Amino acid sequence: MVKPIMKDVLFLGQKSEEATEADRPIIQDLHDTLAAHRESCVGMAANMIGYRKRMIIVSMGLSDVVMINPAIIQKSQPYQTEEGCLSLQGVRKTRRFKKIKVQYLDESFQKHTQEYEGHIAQIIQHECDHLDGILI
Repeated sequence: MVKPIMKDVLFLGQKSEEATEADRPIIQDLHDTLAAHRESCVGMAANMIGYRKRMIIVSMGLSDVVMINPAIIQKSQPYQTEEGCLSLQGVRKTRRFKKIKVQYLDESFQKHTQEYEGHIAQIIQHECDHLDGILI
């Protein structure tokens, strides 16, 4: 189901809880809501649609990847950039890393460790910040 985008900074500023298999329905809501905002959005955290659960979705070109309980375990090559967010107005400066390594569970709750770089790494970092209550 397409969910409204959360704009409440008090809600968004709270840390998200670990997701469990009981949270599976959120996966479809993330897919549906990202698809509805495809022209202006490349990633989304579950708290952006009202769920305080550690789940994100990232547009990776031909497919959208859901990451459950993602954890960035390595990062390198810091840089300064500007980002926007559906939940916030305007663009803000932030620090990101060109290369990251992430551990996460996929939609089937299977564990993965994957390296990302460039724009995809930036999106993942932005969405993981959301899970920690960090707003750009």
